[in-house]
Amino acid sequence: MEALVLGGGRAERLGDAAQGLPKPLVPVAGIPLAGYAVARLVEGGVTRIIVACRAGDEDMFLQALSGMGAEIEAVGEEEPLGRGGGFRLATTRRQEAGPVLALNGDELLDVDYPALLAEHEQSGAAATLVVAQVRSPFGVVEVEVDGTITGFREAPLLDHWVNSGVYVLGEEALALLPERGDHEQSTFSELAQERRLHAHRHEGVWLTVNTPKDLRRAAEFLEERPAWRPQRQVA
Repeated sequence: MEALVLGGGRAERLGDAAQGLPKPLVPVAGIPLAGYAVARLVEGGVTRIIVACRAGDEDMFLQALSGMGAEIEAVGEEEPLGRGGGFRLATTRRQEAGPVLALNGDELLDVDYPALLAEHEQSGAAATLVVAQVRSPFGVVEVEVDGTITGFREAPLLDHWVNSGVYVLGEEALALLPERGDHEQSTFSELAQERRLHAHRHEGVWLTVNTPKDLRRAAEFLEERPAWRPQRQVA
């Protein structure tokens, strides 16, 4: 099975902590961030991964992500295409038909990919989004209608579900990907209006790495969980 991975993030908010690397290749606990995504995909049965990255970064991705159990192909964007355009570019290198996993290469999730694919197939949807809940960055004050405060909750999970950046895209959805721009504002909006978009609720780990503080938090998380560490395969 194949997967599409976006690798064009510039890591601007990470500043010097990015070491001048694309965000998916920023090391976290000694491993490129995207390496953890590759390892999870391989565990889920993926054998070939197509990375859309900036032109000139192809060899960098091949060197960083090869040897983890999947064939890696990197395709460079000659100009910024946006996330939807990046996915569309990656599809031009596919060697298989049918639904494909697609995800951002700069986030940490423990998605059960076989379960996700099975749910997608059962739903009959054109695409499935992995959605997750996030915690409020602030404590919440519980207030009654008359203004009486009845309690406090520290950083609770919010009721809404948000897009985690992991998808299963069927052939219909792939055909609707824009040549440039954001698929969430075009492809997904259209499919949602037609009620052909499905949500897979993920209640496990989802760590985003956007700031130096996020990077430290992710490193601490991974250092405490050696089972997450990708294993290089000896040729």
